[in-house]
Amino acid sequence: MASKQKARATILWLEEVDKRDVKLVGGKNASLGEMYSQLQPMGIAVPNGFAITTNAFKAFLERGGLQKQIKEKLRSLDTGDLKSLQQTGQEIRQLILDAELPRDLQRRISQAYAKLGRKASVAVRSSATTEDTAEASFAGQQDTYLNVVGEQELLQAIKKTFASLFTDRAISYRKDKGFNSFGALSVGVQKMVRADKGAAGVLFTIDPETGFDKAVVINGSWGLGEMVVQGEVTPDEFVVFKPMLEKKRGIIEKTLGPKKQKLIYGAKGTKKVAVPEQDRKKLCLEDKEVSKLALWGTQIEKHFGKPMDIEWAKDDKGKLFVVQARPETVHANAKNIYKEYSLKTDKTPIITGMGVGMKIAAGKVRVIASPKDMGKFQKGEVLVTENTDPDWEPIMKGAVAVVTDKGGRTSHAAIISRELGIAAIVGTGNATKKLKTGQTITVDCSSGDEGRVYGGALKFEAKERHFGNVPETKTKIMLNIGAPDEAFKNAWLPVKGVGLGRLEFIINSYIKIHPNALIEYRNLKGNIKKQIDELTMGYSDKKQFYIDKMAEGIAKIAAAFWPHEVIIRFSDFKTNEYRQLIGGELYEMEEQNPMLGWRGASRYYDPRFEKAFGLECLAIKKVREEMGLANVTPMVPFCRTPEEGRKVIRFMRQHGLSRQEDAQLRIYVMCEIPSNVLLADEFLDVFDGMSIGSNDLTQLALGIDRDSGMGAAIANENDPAVRQLIAAAIAKCKERGKYVGICGQAPSDYPEFTKFLIEQGIESISLNPDAVFQTIMQVKKVEEELGYDKQ
Repeated sequence: MASKQKARATILWLEEVDKRDVKLVGGKNASLGEMYSQLQPMGIAVPNGFAITTNAFKAFLERGGLQKQIKEKLRSLDTGDLKSLQQTGQEIRQLILDAELPRDLQRRISQAYAKLGRKASVAVRSSATTEDTAEASFAGQQDTYLNVVGEQELLQAIKKTFASLFTDRAISYRKDKGFNSFGALSVGVQKMVRADKGAAGVLFTIDPETGFDKAVVINGSWGLGEMVVQGEVTPDEFVVFKPMLEKKRGIIEKTLGPKKQKLIYGAKGTKKVAVPEQDRKKLCLEDKEVSKLALWGTQIEKHFGKPMDIEWAKDDKGKLFVVQARPETVHANAKNIYKEYSLKTDKTPIITGMGVGMKIAAGKVRVIASPKDMGKFQKGEVLVTENTDPDWEPIMKGAVAVVTDKGGRTSHAAIISRELGIAAIVGTGNATKKLKTGQTITVDCSSGDEGRVYGGALKFEAKERHFGNVPETKTKIMLNIGAPDEAFKNAWLPVKGVGLGRLEFIINSYIKIHPNALIEYRNLKGNIKKQIDELTMGYSDKKQFYIDKMAEGIAKIAAAFWPHEVIIRFSDFKTNEYRQLIGGELYEMEEQNPMLGWRGASRYYDPRFEKAFGLECLAIKKVREEMGLANVTPMVPFCRTPEEGRKVIRFMRQHGLSRQEDAQLRIYVMCEIPSNVLLADEFLDVFDGMSIGSNDLTQLALGIDRDSGMGAAIANENDPAVRQLIAAAIAKCKERGKYVGICGQAPSDYPEFTKFLIEQGIESISLNPDAVFQTIMQVKKVEEELGYDKQ
């Protein structure tokens, strides 16, 4: 089509528009047209459709004399006055609904619809000229109409979509973003995908919470995708690691969502129905479908040159489609400043859910059931509701935090909360029942994926981090990671891998069940079996649940810091800690001094635990081989003798972790017992390196119980005896050409101890996240004093 003719058009097919046509067809339709014409040849399926252009919208308003009336109503509007906003929006929408579409436009729409099929089911969506750009998502600000069938129904849906440019939320959002208060609108008419008999959802080409750019995050549920988009269902979630996609690997996490309801076709439009029990227990996508969508997402991201927020659908025959794509707006606009929040408390959370925003906030609760009651909301309160769809945006911007019963991390509520820069916890399941209006709470989203609500206004810290101009050091700075949920959040830190990843956090957070209880599941009865059933929904093989969830936790850490080495320590729970897991009391003795009891290597070859240890080995094998994350190095803790080390290596080999079969595999040992130093040569005959655990080494060298507060006044890691042991261990590892690092707390606490380590030639220092920046600067200063920077 000639450019002049195109510029005047009122109807354009997707194949006729591209990303340059935003002013003519809006952001959403421009992206759809670009994908339809440019990406379908690559195999990315996009349903056909047409756009009613902004020319048509302007002609409609001008012919009816509506434009002047609407501008007059908007001129004196104060969007902060919720009552006035509601009244003005309602009056403008009614003006549009009462007007008739121009006859020539009706005729062209009818002709275009006929080409899709006289009784075709179509989706009718807004596409504003300021919508779905890199500056603002306008997620759900205008209305969408699904399963529109028949010419008259289509014409009415288009008029309703025109009117939705003036919903309360859209008027407010435009003003807050500094856009033209009037705007221009295009409408997309797209053939429906029969996802009502399949599945649908949302895909982000970066982690939407942290901005980690090597991950694709997919949310999905049964039925039409609006349930996921609007946050009315807690969906399944899949995380895919981009660098492994080309090798047909990369799925590093799968989470089964409740998916209690779905949206399907009704006699007119849509209706909600319950999801059958058997479908709730199944993931809505198979692995090959997850990989295909993730690959499409990366191709779309590459084509547009920016992170993308994509909607997808799967039809009744299992065919996948992309139905929308827009730029991701939150992390795309982030600067090199990171605000780190931390809260230390022994209190038990009232409720938990999925954390959004990595922030902490405190305030009084306001439970609101419907947008009709939004006038009751007071600025500075915590909004608590069932699900915060975009109708809530005018009051969300005045909230210090948002807590909902339903929704996932890619719902509109989550997207808007991130854009507004407020903490949100979605998918709690019971917030509106547990929390009461007027109650003071603290909303904590600082600890990864899990958000926690505590009673009262708790004190917390907020530190600003600048991550530009960080000096390089010869001594490798690595990270100590606890929960996998913290990995993506900390991936931006200037570190060279992970010096200590603890399986205990994965077992506590992801699994929560004693491994022997899963191994002996068929012999269990009563409440323990019931608890296991609830946590392992979808798994008939309970041992596989343990392997998969442990592998996913390890993989998340390994992906965040890939390709740098990630050292994962086998489980080092003590008996009293293992007893806290579901079923733990059945398998764990009560020891007088668990710190010196049945822990570490002594467990792994013991007949009472060897099968459980085998599951840990299989999890690491899965991460290294199936997921392709060969940067994972396993480490054996609390190994008292070289013979214990040899036994553990034999058991590892029996369960698939063999250095003979995997030439890249290295196995380290924790150096935390004086015998590890005194017999260092013999231990290094067994292992490929040592990581010094200064906490245990100090207590065992000096006879101090680190679980007791009494020893702290006597000595610490700076004691000459401890220093001598550490110096000897470093020297022996260097002599043997083997890895040596430290993962204890001492370098974070004692600057002089860090200097000592560097002088001894330590290869790496592994730190907690909050100590990284200050320690890097300190290490650089010491290296310069020692002349390392000139070597």
